[in-house]
Amino acid sequence: MLNALWLGFFVIAAVAAAAQWLLGGQAQVFANMVQALFAMAKLSVEVMVLLFGTLTLWLGFLRIAEQAGVVQWLAKVLGPLFGKLMPEVPRGHPALGLITLNFAANGLGLDNAATPMGLKAMQELQTLNPRPDTATNAQILFLVLNASSLTLLPVTIFMYRMQQGAPDPTLVFLPILLATSCSTLAGLLTVALVQRLPLFSPVVLAYLLPVALGLAGFMALLSTLSAAALASLSALLGNLTLFALVLLFVCLGAWKKVAVYDSFIAGAKEGFDVAKGLLPYLVAMLCAVGVFRASGALGYALDGIRWCVDVLGMDTRFVDALPTALVKPFSGSAARAMLIETMQTQGVDSFAALAAATIQGSTETTFYVLAVYFGAVGIQRARHAVPCALIAELAGVVAAIVVCYRFFG
Repeated sequence: MLNALWLGFFVIAAVAAAAQWLLGGQAQVFANMVQALFAMAKLSVEVMVLLFGTLTLWLGFLRIAEQAGVVQWLAKVLGPLFGKLMPEVPRGHPALGLITLNFAANGLGLDNAATPMGLKAMQELQTLNPRPDTATNAQILFLVLNASSLTLLPVTIFMYRMQQGAPDPTLVFLPILLATSCSTLAGLLTVALVQRLPLFSPVVLAYLLPVALGLAGFMALLSTLSAAALASLSALLGNLTLFALVLLFVCLGAWKKVAVYDSFIAGAKEGFDVAKGLLPYLVAMLCAVGVFRASGALGYALDGIRWCVDVLGMDTRFVDALPTALVKPFSGSAARAMLIETMQTQGVDSFAALAAATIQGSTETTFYVLAVYFGAVGIQRARHAVPCALIAELAGVVAAIVVCYRFFG
């Protein structure tokens, strides 16, 4: 799938460039495409330098949290909820702790760090699978919630915005929080409907109702604020939450008599190993996207969508953020490339760039997650996993656009 997507960028770019040359007489398009190749390769290295630091930093803190017992505590606290949502998984099963750790990494926006944890969780769930080639209900729920991208603290999005020179990288904190909540809620409700999960049981309601009421009250409060006040509040909460988590992990580790420095170094080394393997993928996708835009192909596609939106009498500013949304189900690296490219061409704090960042933080690579997670354990029949995950994806994109209009006008 990724091979076809990557090849498609170059083939379509070649066709669009040929059309510009033969029909429009713009021979300069080929020089633009070659220049884009080298420019994107250089940008990949610049982005990678900061990505090394980000992953190394946060996997170091996550290792402290893990050794301080945070993950085990979460697994114990969430045990009754998982018992209702995943009744075939026994209490205290290793999969529950791994699922919790995976959700924690996703919540911090560390999608690359979350993948190894998610694969381990899927392998543990597979040990309970009576039909190894067919996804169980628990595996489907885990995959859909993973694909819904519940991101509470999107540090990698902050990192990309900082690398592109954003005055306040955390400006999109609240928009992403709201949009990703809608995505996750849509995924959970869809799976619950298909699997007939007891969402209205007292145990499930005891967990989910306070969260839903708190989110609804928070959104009601936000609706009373102006766009300027919302942006200011988002920046404050983003920075405050970020530092509070760091302080919590370190202090809790010290209280539990964890060698916090040694633990941080061990986790940071893992982050370094994860990060160094990403550069080839980043170069590949950024260069492909750069050629795609330089050829004029992306402009043609967006102009067509913009015309349709304009005919319907709607505002067209969100159209420039759609490339990220369109490729995100297939490839996280391609969506990341689209986001960075949008920030470079439109401006890091333009409406399109802010909307693209919100979409990137509130949706997930549905087909990639499906292929990697189910492929790792040999599952061939995904059952209802794909439609449920795509519904969550669509809900995240729509919510991101709506929220950005509310926050950024």
